Amino acid sequence: MSTLLLHHDVFTEHEPPEGHPERADRMRAVERILSHPHFEDLRREEAPMGQRDHALLVHPEDYVHSIEQSSPTEGEIALDADTWMNASTLEAAYRAIGAGTRAVDAVMNMEVNNAFCAVRPPGHHAEAARAMGFCVFGSIGIAAHYAREIYDLDRVAVVDFDVHHGNGTQDVFWSHEDLFYGSTHQMPLFPGSGAVSETGEGNIFNAPLSAGDGGDVFREAMLSRIFPALDAFQPDLVMISAGFDAHERDPLGSLQLKEEDFAWVTLRLMDIAAKHCDGRIVSMLEGGYDLAGLSSSVGVHVKALMHGTGEAAQPVDEDEY
Repeated sequence: MSTLLLHHDVFTEHEPPEGHPERADRMRAVERILSHPHFEDLRREEAPMGQRDHALLVHPEDYVHSIEQSSPTEGEIALDADTWMNASTLEAAYRAIGAGTRAVDAVMNMEVNNAFCAVRPPGHHAEAARAMGFCVFGSIGIAAHYAREIYDLDRVAVVDFDVHHGNGTQDVFWSHEDLFYGSTHQMPLFPGSGAVSETGEGNIFNAPLSAGDGGDVFREAMLSRIFPALDAFQPDLVMISAGFDAHERDPLGSLQLKEEDFAWVTLRLMDIAAKHCDGRIVSMLEGGYDLAGLSSSVGVHVKALMHGTGEAAQPVDEDEY
């Protein structure tokens, strides 16, 4: 297998105010684990600048314009109570878009089997006309629409295992029966969406979990609801909103997943992708706010993409930050 890693230094320069959980140290933790010799076979590229026209695949012109006009030259500005911009955020948000579209190009053109986009800010909470939940542009939703538009795919799927429901991805998929969104997430929890009854055009599959649920309940939700629906959908491309804040250490959620659960779900998604779309997978980083939990979870996820194995990865020592 060959796996592409897309990353850029600007993802570390996007910096909300001190004390914000979506901090640059998250990216440093990811960078450190992926610099380990275990990952020397990763193909590595800088995330290119995303194109404005691609943002417009899901966001209206006036929203994109307002984000561009809001970009500060110094200091920080708040788009809402949780979502901030500094002088580097606009570039970072566009490079997150660029990472997603470049990853789609790479897997669709058979340059690699799969790709992992180590990006921030995250994207799955950004609705068509609203920034929220640390997210500015809906990066994975944009990449999915791009794949359908550029490669004329019939069916593109996003599976999201972040602890928070991806209301933004659901929003921009809602009326598109050829786009699949499946999510496990803690409920009740921010942003308040993600009920089983939210089904769109029959293409939305939510499997809410409860505080304290662990890997057994998570796996059952995937096996009973998400995977059968995804298999029936027969995707031409599988995309992953890879949020690792369902980890037992994470401060923003109360699920109890471990590294082996993230390895397991990655391998099962790879099996489905192998069955329906020659193994084509694009994964994009979303949440994960405990540095050690994030690091080790990214490690097992990327190891699975590279080698088809569920081996554990050595965590980052949080004391170093």
